[in-house]
Amino acid sequence: MNSRDRMSGVSDMIEYIIISGILMLLMFITVLTLTPVLIDQPADQLADYTFVDIANGVSTRIVEVYIIAPDRGNVSTKFDIPDDVVGRGYDVELVTGSTGDQVIVSRENIRRKVSLAGIGETLAAQGETTGQGFNIIEYRSEGFR
Repeated sequence: MNSRDRMSGVSDMIEYIIISGILMLLMFITVLTLTPVLIDQPADQLADYTFVDIANGVSTRIVEVYIIAPDRGNVSTKFDIPDDVVGRGYDVELVTGSTGDQVIVSRENIRRKVSLAGIGETLAAQGETTGQGFNIIEYRSEGFR
């Protein structure tokens, strides 16, 4: 074997290593950007829409209890909401804001507010829960202490 054949073998090997290295780097960059773009964004968007639906459902249930509430007495009801949304838990909270009572469904960086279906100014609802298990809505004509 002459020296020219040996040199072409080395240069082919170096070329292969350089091209393989560049392709591995591109593959690594692609894998890092794929998760946020193809998995996290659609999951967050789905959670956003689901949180609005959950808040509307909780608001409707509270209004239903308010409508049948007696002048004197108590009403207690159980209801179920999804345990998780896109594989992760969330919190449901009733707060009194400047525009009346609101149902807030949130998780990490996603937070959706829904007004308490037109009765928020007169009801003064409060409380918080998660999606785990059954949840309870209680009404007492004498109020809560």
